[in-house]
Amino acid sequence: MFRTRSRQGPGTGAAAQALRLVKVTRSFGSGEGAVTALDGVTLTLARGTFTAVMGPSGSGKSTLLQCAAGLDLPDSGIVQVDGTEMTGRTEAELTRFRRARVGFVFQQYNLLDTLTVAQNTVLPLRLAGRRVDRRRAQEVLTAVGLGDRLGHRPAQLSGGQRQRVAIARALVTEPRVIFADEPTGALDTRSAREVLRLLRDAVRVHGRTVVMVTHDPVAASYADSVLFLADGRLAGRLDMPTPDTVAERMAHLGDDVAMGV
Repeated sequence: MFRTRSRQGPGTGAAAQALRLVKVTRSFGSGEGAVTALDGVTLTLARGTFTAVMGPSGSGKSTLLQCAAGLDLPDSGIVQVDGTEMTGRTEAELTRFRRARVGFVFQQYNLLDTLTVAQNTVLPLRLAGRRVDRRRAQEVLTAVGLGDRLGHRPAQLSGGQRQRVAIARALVTEPRVIFADEPTGALDTRSAREVLRLLRDAVRVHGRTVVMVTHDPVAASYADSVLFLADGRLAGRLDMPTPDTVAERMAHLGDDVAMGV
């Protein structure tokens, strides 16, 4: 079993677990054409940690994120988020849970063009039927550097600014866990660094847990730990990563899998 280590040193007991997967499997297709995306994955991530997930194309990274977030259902195994069992729940129950305790940041931003920055940010609260605290929303947007863009629409923003709106939208609900799928994939280097610093601050300053899928060793170096996947299986972990150590591990990932490391 793989466990990430927080630089802030939380415990590893059940009360300190943000995410727990036990023997999770997920396949697509049937018969000879079936593809196993996840093959008995077991892991535990502590609260208040920033974990990057890396692996070759087709290794199961996005499927892992989708199953962990309750956006996809595994064929077998156990998924727990913030101590709550995700498997066996109805879609309506999963939706309510995600709106209350999970935040999402994706590569494509998923902002509504007809809404302003402020309106996009508070949309999850409205969908969940929760009270909209405009002062809180403004504080979050100011924290991500968009306090002077509240009335702008997505078309008036740069890619980096749009992604910051997406992060503000994820933070405004005060989630326990934030799932990020290639959040810097469409950004220039400067914007990517700003977004990664915001995600790191969400962990270090606000105590959130961030799980980020990425292909970029530099992006992964902002995390506390990196989990490596290959052929749907966990193939290693790297604590206190640097761009060079991540790139080196990725280069030798196939050898590690062959040796059973």
